[in-house]
Amino acid sequence: MPKTTTLPCPTCEKTVEWNDKFPDRPFCSERCKLIDLGEWASENHRIAGSPVYDEVLSEQLNNPGNDQLH
Repeated sequence: MPKTTTLPCPTCEKTVEWNDKFPDRPFCSERCKLIDLGEWASENHRIAGSPVYDEVLSEQLNNPGNDQLH
Protein backbone atom coordinates (compact mmCIF):
# COMPACT_ATOMS: atom_id res chain seq x y z
CA MET A 1 0.00 0.00 0.00
CA PRO A 2 1.53 3.38 -1.02
CA LYS A 3 2.31 5.92 1.67
CA THR A 4 -0.09 8.90 1.77
CA THR A 5 1.64 12.28 1.67
CA THR A 6 0.21 14.82 4.10
CA LEU A 7 1.02 18.46 4.63
CA PRO A 8 -0.45 21.41 6.54
CA CYS A 9 -2.81 23.81 4.76
CA PRO A 10 -0.83 27.05 4.18
CA THR A 11 -3.76 29.11 5.50
CA CYS A 12 -5.22 27.27 8.51
CA GLU A 13 -2.63 24.49 8.99
CA LYS A 14 -5.25 21.69 8.92
CA THR A 15 -3.72 18.42 7.69
CA VAL A 16 -4.25 17.87 3.96
CA GLU A 17 -3.72 14.57 2.15
CA TRP A 18 -2.13 14.85 -1.30
CA ASN A 19 -4.89 12.97 -3.14
CA ASP A 20 -8.21 13.48 -4.93
CA LYS A 21 -10.02 13.85 -1.60
CA PHE A 22 -8.52 17.36 -1.43
CA PRO A 23 -8.91 18.89 -4.92
CA ASP A 24 -7.80 22.32 -3.61
CA ARG A 25 -4.46 21.00 -2.36
CA PRO A 26 -2.19 22.25 -0.91
CA PHE A 27 -5.16 24.04 0.68
CA CYS A 28 -7.79 22.16 2.67
CA SER A 29 -10.68 23.97 0.97
CA GLU A 30 -11.58 26.56 -1.65
CA ARG A 31 -12.17 29.02 1.20
CA CYS A 32 -8.54 28.75 2.36
CA LYS A 33 -7.37 29.00 -1.25
CA LEU A 34 -9.35 32.24 -1.74
CA ILE A 35 -8.07 33.68 1.55
CA ASP A 36 -4.51 33.07 0.34
CA LEU A 37 -5.27 34.63 -3.06
CA GLY A 38 -6.68 37.71 -1.29
CA GLU A 39 -3.47 38.03 0.74
CA TRP A 40 -1.41 38.07 -2.47
CA ALA A 41 -3.83 40.51 -4.17
CA SER A 42 -3.65 42.95 -1.24
CA GLU A 43 0.16 42.58 -1.25
CA ASN A 44 0.28 41.16 2.28
CA HIS A 45 2.30 38.30 0.74
CA ARG A 46 5.29 39.29 -1.38
CA ILE A 47 8.33 37.67 -2.91
CA ALA A 48 11.47 39.43 -1.71
CA GLY A 49 13.71 41.08 -4.25
CA SER A 50 14.25 44.19 -6.30
CA PRO A 51 11.84 45.11 -9.09
CA VAL A 52 13.13 44.16 -12.53
CA TYR A 53 12.05 46.11 -15.59
CA ASP A 54 12.49 45.24 -19.23
CA GLU A 55 14.66 47.89 -20.95
CA VAL A 56 12.00 48.69 -23.59
CA LEU A 57 9.27 48.93 -20.98
CA SER A 58 11.46 51.22 -18.86
CA GLU A 59 11.95 53.58 -21.81
CA GLN A 60 8.19 53.66 -22.39
CA LEU A 61 7.58 54.44 -18.73
CA ASN A 62 10.10 57.30 -18.85
CA ASN A 63 8.61 58.69 -22.12
CA PRO A 64 4.84 58.11 -21.96
CA GLY A 65 4.21 59.92 -25.29
CA ASN A 66 6.61 57.62 -27.15
CA ASP A 67 4.59 54.59 -28.33
CA GLN A 68 7.23 53.29 -30.75
CA LEU A 69 9.46 50.39 -29.78
CA HIS A 70 13.17 50.56 -30.60
